[in-house]
Amino acid sequence: MNTTGIDQLLQELNATAAKASGAGENSAAEVPDFGEMLKSALDTVHDAQTEAARLQTEFDQGAPNANLHEVMVSLQKASLSFQTMVQVRNRLVSAYQEIMNMSV
Repeated sequence: MNTTGIDQLLQELNATAAKASGAGENSAAEVPDFGEMLKSALDTVHDAQTEAARLQTEFDQGAPNANLHEVMVSLQKASLSFQTMVQVRNRLVSAYQEIMNMSV
């Protein structure tokens, strides 16, 4: 059984958890901009969806190296990352609306 995809996913999750907890913070100059972090997250979601679509197309066309397991895992990973991004967007919109409704 090939576990490289699972190992890679665990490494990504650990790296994201370390970023979220503030581990490895050095100085204020090295902290990324919120817009940059959001764009990076959107790019990651886009890359996951593109990869899943590519693997699905290869499997549909009957490519000899296409593995159903890898296709399903990549589709679920893309779906989960998209759902997470939608929830982040919903929270941002909610926070924006709350700020706009504040009286000055």
